[in-house]
Formats: sequence, C-alpha cells, structure tokens
Amino acid sequence: MIKTWSIFVVLLLPLFDLAFQVMVVEVTDPIKYIYTYTGTMAIILLFTATSLSLIKNKINLIIHRRMIGLFAFFYAFLHFCNFYVFDAELDVDFVVKESLDKPFVYLGMISFSILIFMAVTSTRKLYRKFNKYHRFIYLVLILITIHFVMAQKALSIAQWVYLLLIIIIICFKIKQRKDLISKY
Repeated sequence: MIKTWSIFVVLLLPLFDLAFQVMVVEVTDPIKYIYTYTGTMAIILLFTATSLSLIKNKINLIIHRRMIGLFAFFYAFLHFCNFYVFDAELDVDFVVKESLDKPFVYLGMISFSILIFMAVTSTRKLYRKFNKYHRFIYLVLILITIHFVMAQKALSIAQWVYLLLIIIIICFKIKQRKDLISKY
C-alpha cells in the first residue's frame, strides 16, 4: 500500500524543481518557463486523476485521486497566478482583455473556473451534494488540451507524444464509460 505522505511528497517535487530551475539555473524566459511547467503539471495531474480508474485492477490509487486532483488545481492556480502577477502585473483590465481577445486564454479561464468549483466542492460533505457536476472534468480535459495546443507556437516531438497519450487516455475513458453504461 502506497502511503499518502509519499504521494504528497512526489506531487510537491515538481514545485521544488521549478523553483530550482528558475532561481538557480536561471532559465532565459522565466515567465514562459513557469507557464509551461505549471500548465504541464496541471494537465498531467488532471489526466492522472481521471485515469486512475483505468489502472485500478493493477494498482489501486483511487483513494489518492482527490489529493492528486487538488494538486492539479494547485499547479493550475500557480499557472493562473503567473499570468495575473507576472504577465498582467495585477491589471484586471489586461486579464479581461486578454481573456476576450485570445481564444486559448478564455479556454484556460473557463477550465480554471470549473477547477475552482471542483476544488471547493471536493470535501466529503460537498462532494456528496455536487458529485454529478464533477463530471465536468471531462470538459476541462478537452478545453485544456485545446488551450495547450493553441498556446504553443509550434509543437515539438515530445508535445506530439504527449498529445497522443492524451488522446489514448480519452479513448480508454470513453470505452470505460460505454462499458459501464452497457452493463445497465
């Protein structure tokens, strides 16, 4: 059985790596690097959280799905903060203008708004009341994938592989959902 504290530590490691890269290695464009890093971590963790049911027969991490999902929100929050603090320089008008002018930004904002709702309602008591709305995670996964592709000026081979993995996960989740529906 995997301990909760060990997963917590593993989920924090990217934050320490990000801090190391930005402060010690001194990347050439820290704002863009933070965007890419935090956004990628958020996407990876969201897809991981939703994919845990696919592997539960091999390794059951379902009990850690909430924590993984909250860490995904945490990295999405850092992604948003990078935009709001460093890029927009706390200018709300700039945030609104960018959100309306650039489609990938408003897709990100819509996704982030849904993630806020999901994070707030992830307590046991609120989850029981709002769990049917947590299915919006699939909409978020689609929107952030489009957000990711549109934000890149050119996709590298690694990003194409990443997108292929996202498509494979989505296909397996659709198949899993159809199998579940056909049982009833």
